[in-house]
Amino acid sequence: MSHPPLPTVYLYTFGFRHGGAPADESGHGGGFVFDCRALPNPFWDEKLRPFAGTDPEIVAFMEAQPEVQAFAERATALVLQMARAYRERGLERLMVAFGCTGGRHRSVYQGERLAAILKAEGFPVVLVHRDVDGPHPSEPL
Repeated sequence: MSHPPLPTVYLYTFGFRHGGAPADESGHGGGFVFDCRALPNPFWDEKLRPFAGTDPEIVAFMEAQPEVQAFAERATALVLQMARAYRERGLERLMVAFGCTGGRHRSVYQGERLAAILKAEGFPVVLVHRDVDGPHPSEPL
C-alpha cells in the first residue's frame, strides 16, 4: 500500500540573535525547534567564517565532528518518526527549525542535511534559511 507524500515539512534555519525561532504560520503550533549552539562552531576558524552551511568547506567541517553527526542522527530520527506518524494520520504540515547563534553555519548545515533525507523519504519539503544572509555575527546588529 502506497502512502501519500503528506505532510509537507516546513524546515527553517535561523539565528537566535536575529529574533529567535520563526513563528508557525499555520497557527496549529507544534513541531520541533533544535538548538545547535552547543555544537562545534566554524565561526571561530577565521578561514571558515565567511562561508555558509551550504558551502563545501562548512559541510566538511561539520561532517568531521562526531558530536555534530550524533546530534543530526538523533534529530533526524525524531523528525522522521513524527513525519511518518503525521502521514499515517493525514496531517498536512510539520514545522521543524534549527537555530544557532547567527543562523549561517551550524543550523544551515543541519537543515540542508535533514531536507535531503526527508526528500529521499518522499516528503515534500519547504526549506527556508531565514538568517544566512543577515548581518554577519561579527558585525553590529
